[in-house]
Amino acid sequence: MSSESARAKYRLFTPVSLGDIELANRVAMAPLTRMRSGSSGVPGDLMIEHYEQRAHLGLIVTEGVYSSPESQAFVGQPGIVTDEQVAGWRRVAEAVHARGGRIVMQVVHGGRVTHPEVNGGRRILAPSAIAIDGEGHSAKGKQPYPVPLALTVPEARSALDDFVAASRRAIEAGLDGVEVHAANGYLLHEFLSTASNRRTDRYGGSPKNRARFVVEVVTAVAEAIGAGRVGLRISPERNIKDVLEHDRDDVLATYGHLLDELRPVGLAYLSVLHEELKGDLVQELRKRFGGKLMANSGSLSMTTREEATELVEAAHADVVAVGRAAIANPDLVARWQGQHPENEPRPKLFYTSGAEGYTDYPFLRANSA
Repeated sequence: MSSESARAKYRLFTPVSLGDIELANRVAMAPLTRMRSGSSGVPGDLMIEHYEQRAHLGLIVTEGVYSSPESQAFVGQPGIVTDEQVAGWRRVAEAVHARGGRIVMQVVHGGRVTHPEVNGGRRILAPSAIAIDGEGHSAKGKQPYPVPLALTVPEARSALDDFVAASRRAIEAGLDGVEVHAANGYLLHEFLSTASNRRTDRYGGSPKNRARFVVEVVTAVAEAIGAGRVGLRISPERNIKDVLEHDRDDVLATYGHLLDELRPVGLAYLSVLHEELKGDLVQELRKRFGGKLMANSGSLSMTTREEATELVEAAHADVVAVGRAAIANPDLVARWQGQHPENEPRPKLFYTSGAEGYTDYPFLRANSA
């Protein structure tokens, strides 16, 4: 191994601070929808075991957790609304901390990515009354996405308050922070794109207006729990769930304004999902943000040890978020450190309800005791 490769490998496993959160290494577990919380949305023993197994990662970012009952996007998704859900997450946090790990909660509003059969018959809300062209999963099988109601300004304020309340509950439950989810086609991302946001009020039209609601939500969460415990996740040009962003100039204007406005807030980190993490767009947004970058290409291609080491060594990212490899390898850091073979993920079991494909991936023999 060359001295440069050795240095890259070593640096990936060195500590780093993301705001107020101290990480033992620079490998994070990406937020991963797993649908193991049943109808109550309460984390149970199985979920506790799943996260506890992966506490050696520098940071665990939980799956998306709904911030209000109507914002639930998936059957089996966990919430942070009820006292029982808070208690369940407290058990998760305690288990991860007992193993020396750090964990933040990804807080999300599903926006139009849901159905009344998923969110208990409640309203479907979005920036504009534009449905996703396609079907989503519900307890009764696949269903066409309904046309959502366009949020009024007071309703938008209520959704903001839900983000704040959920973030406070996450801290009450003992998690180390929160990640505000403004990516992958959910409510906050829907505000950023002209494809899903056709508003003519203060939250629509120009890049500045389309970014405004996300700025307000993230700022309010930071004021509530401390900016050093808040991350933001974005996925510019992801083009998923009909949140389309094909105009690079508009993308740069919108996300550039978003990050210019948030730079003085002093967030813990910015998480970016993009297929060209070393490219001009991501690195320009990183510069505009002015803080620590968590890079993630994992839903587009499986993140490898080589990609992660290169991103960190070349200073294209401070932390690398890993998805499928973290699902399949509960001891991923040890495997990467020792260059051991990795387990293969089993995608057919990603969204089932039991332990198979969730907590039954084997550890390295030396770590299995």
